[in-house]
Amino acid sequence: MKSSKASIRYAQALLDLAIERNSLDAVTRDMAYLTTVNNENREFQLFLGSPVIKSDKKVTVLNEIFGEFDEISKGFITLIAKNSREAILPAIAESFGELLNQKNGIVPITLTSAVKLDEAVKKQILDKVQATISGKTLNVTEVIDPSLIGGFVVRMGDIQIDASVASKLGQLKQRLTR
Repeated sequence: MKSSKASIRYAQALLDLAIERNSLDAVTRDMAYLTTVNNENREFQLFLGSPVIKSDKKVTVLNEIFGEFDEISKGFITLIAKNSREAILPAIAESFGELLNQKNGIVPITLTSAVKLDEAVKKQILDKVQATISGKTLNVTEVIDPSLIGGFVVRMGDIQIDASVASKLGQLKQRLTR
């Protein structure tokens, strides 16, 4: 889900409040759970985005679903729903995780390859990436995509390093057809 400016601002406010009240672990757990519920449940997404269901009914349902949440998280979700912004709750939860990673110096990257990479090769790739972001920790997600034919693609935020055979073949095809 694409984060909007509003969702980032709300997430930053929630992060600041959680830090101020020493509830960062609980709120982090709550936002991760909210993200999981949203990603795994299409009905929940439709419920949040429904203009037919009134805000007070949504508050009641959200309090039922997330009743075990920390008081800060429950109060925040209630406030968002009462202000008719519940449709952006998943984006807020996602932005919260991203802001927390930034605060902790964690950089998420995706390493996509055609086959499972040998540990020595993977270490070599990650060492090169680590050298570009000194002082931060990599959080690596590995993806296998046979359509790459060979090689790898590293995606880190807006940066992509494409060293795949499929990409090289595509570039060669473009040059030959000019």
